[in-house]
Amino acid sequence: METDSDIIELQVKDYISPECTCKVEDMAKTVPHILEASYDPVNSTLKVKAHRGMASAEDIIKKLKECKVPCEQRIPAHEMVQMEHGKEKKKPMAHEMAGMEHEGMKMEKPAAAHDHHAMMASEFRRHFLVAAVLTIPVLTLSPAIQNWAGYSLPPSPIWDALLLIFASIVILYGGFPFYKRVPRSLRMRALDMNVLVTIALLSGYLYSVTITLGLLEATDFYWEISTLAAFLLFGHWMEMRASITAAGALKQLVKLIPPTANLVKDGQISEVQTAQLKVGDLVLVRPGQKVPIDGVVTEGESSLNEAMITGESKPVSKKAGSNVIGGTVNMEGSLRVKVTKTGEETAVAQIIKMVEQAIASKPPVQRLADRAANYLTLIAIFVGATTFFFWFGIGAGIPFAIALTITVIVIACPHALGLAIPVVTTISTTMAANSGMLVKNAEALEIAKLIDVVIFDKTGTLTKGEFGVTDVVKFGDWSEKQILENTAALEVNSEHVIAKGIVKKAQEERLENKKAEKFTAIPGKGAKALVGKDEVYVGNANLMRDLKINPEAFEAEVSRLSAQGKTVVYISTASQIQGLIAMADLIREESREAVKKLKAEGLEVAMLTGDNKQTAAYVSKELELNTFFAEVLPDQKANTVKSLQDKGKRVAMVGDGINDAPALVQSNVGIAIGAGTDVAVESADIILIRNDPRDVAKLVTLSRKTMRKMNENLVWATGYNVIAIPVAAGILVPVGVVLPPEVAAITMTLSSISVTVNALLLRRAKI
Repeated sequence: METDSDIIELQVKDYISPECTCKVEDMAKTVPHILEASYDPVNSTLKVKAHRGMASAEDIIKKLKECKVPCEQRIPAHEMVQMEHGKEKKKPMAHEMAGMEHEGMKMEKPAAAHDHHAMMASEFRRHFLVAAVLTIPVLTLSPAIQNWAGYSLPPSPIWDALLLIFASIVILYGGFPFYKRVPRSLRMRALDMNVLVTIALLSGYLYSVTITLGLLEATDFYWEISTLAAFLLFGHWMEMRASITAAGALKQLVKLIPPTANLVKDGQISEVQTAQLKVGDLVLVRPGQKVPIDGVVTEGESSLNEAMITGESKPVSKKAGSNVIGGTVNMEGSLRVKVTKTGEETAVAQIIKMVEQAIASKPPVQRLADRAANYLTLIAIFVGATTFFFWFGIGAGIPFAIALTITVIVIACPHALGLAIPVVTTISTTMAANSGMLVKNAEALEIAKLIDVVIFDKTGTLTKGEFGVTDVVKFGDWSEKQILENTAALEVNSEHVIAKGIVKKAQEERLENKKAEKFTAIPGKGAKALVGKDEVYVGNANLMRDLKINPEAFEAEVSRLSAQGKTVVYISTASQIQGLIAMADLIREESREAVKKLKAEGLEVAMLTGDNKQTAAYVSKELELNTFFAEVLPDQKANTVKSLQDKGKRVAMVGDGINDAPALVQSNVGIAIGAGTDVAVESADIILIRNDPRDVAKLVTLSRKTMRKMNENLVWATGYNVIAIPVAAGILVPVGVVLPPEVAAITMTLSSISVTVNALLLRRAKI
């Protein structure tokens, strides 16, 4: 059970090739009591599930260090927020500890996420520049290039010596970023990119050295291997830059929180670090500033731009008593906010934690790709060896056989296959978070594309969960406006839910604010008051009978409204019924659009409610639902979902995450809607922060676009290898097509870059 396990998150502090993902996970799972392990090569994070109290982060770190995989316990989300902007407290003995000690918490030199990508980019750039510069004299001194270009250098033994020196620097120094990681790969029993590149470069180099030393009579490979090294370095430099962009998507969430806040204390305002704020502190948020932390407004009125947290495009009005979320932007007025949450309890910290959780999780298609990438390296070496022996065996010569072998080994590197899915997962889950949709498990995003039926809970999901006026029916001398005005004047004195709904409707219509005098409540029947010159009565049919007015004369209209599940209120003077006001749980206007969009996507839309069939039928008809389930008790909701699943339907259940918890768990995809700042809804797979059913349609759209990108990347990565490996092995030699090693290098790199760029294009998608 989930409650009997711990989740341990580690940050790997060096670059691990994507094709080694399975090896990292397998190593972690050799530690006793580890149940599951999931490695994300884009963000270099390892998430491990272990029996509670039976394994620690230190156990896993120790195991990984045996294979020279440096890692440390991952920094909690709220500390990451503070690290990004709050390097305010520096540990005096080491600059690396800047900003990593606060509120009594001490961390042992945790690396900032994704720094290794930047370090790798810098390393590849440095080695590439040296290799690129020195490859020029290698090309100039190469006899093959001289013959091709039609020039020759004066005969001298010094040219061979210089060629050897320049080529040695290019190959040995330029290829060092690959060579130095080979021991770790071998300890992991992984024949990854580093091993393949090392075999390709050093085999060609050593073969050429034997020719220079006179041990073999043939043409050297210096210029081919030098250009191969330069292309490999350039390609991986570009790949690291693309990876930084993909991994940096999560950092945009971290940067939402401002580094400082205006603390109000003893009537004085002082600027302090946001990390220093405590629950109960009072902060001033001026126009144009970001709210520094979660809290409640104690003074002032304004509107906040919450788009970056909830996805809500319209500014949200705030006044005393309103909750505010850290990272949102204050628009026009000043607010005084009392801090209610700090650290890991804040909305941004919870959001970051859930995005990390989703990124670390893996859909089945990713696990399949990881295994395929792991085995493809073995295929590359096997095909490379077969290529050499075939061409050498038919008399093509050692140089030709070696050239094709090197080309096969380089082009077959499964880098792109290892990156194909993780980069999409990183981008899509971060996009979802920026739109107010929190994906707790990447598999849920994959399944969302396949759902057949979306079931909405009614109250508070499709409806507002509050009584409101739906109909005003005129019978007497008063206009509909007068009926509502006079009724609101009387009901403003009542605390009843129906009375509040009528008053709110009058305020929304900006009607005249009439005053009622001599208000008298009539228990069980209604109330009366003097409004202007009229004695107004508001209540049920029994009140009308007490006034000697016959309500049965209006029974047809009352029955019609009641059949729609509405509550009907009579409004009269002492002698005449003036009209009716019908009340109901108001249907959200957003619900109509949501249902329309979902049906346009080919999905069935249903409603689940504990209300009576009349009310459910009315709401279903208004929204044009496919079907509805009424009078369903909370403990029966899960059975309703299961009954659809038994018919072969894949079901998404949308509810509030409380009463609907069993149904959310039973469904194929559980979606909690309207979580607000309380984003930690345990029973749901996906959490929608806003109380807006249209986000469900957005979720389905995002799921389909995400899966499309995953499939595109998989098709490209696998198709590339299926086509490129036979061509590299010389299948087109009979028609005069030979793929040089340097072309293989740039092609392999372009394959890796292409899947990353394709994933980044997902950011442009409209959802």
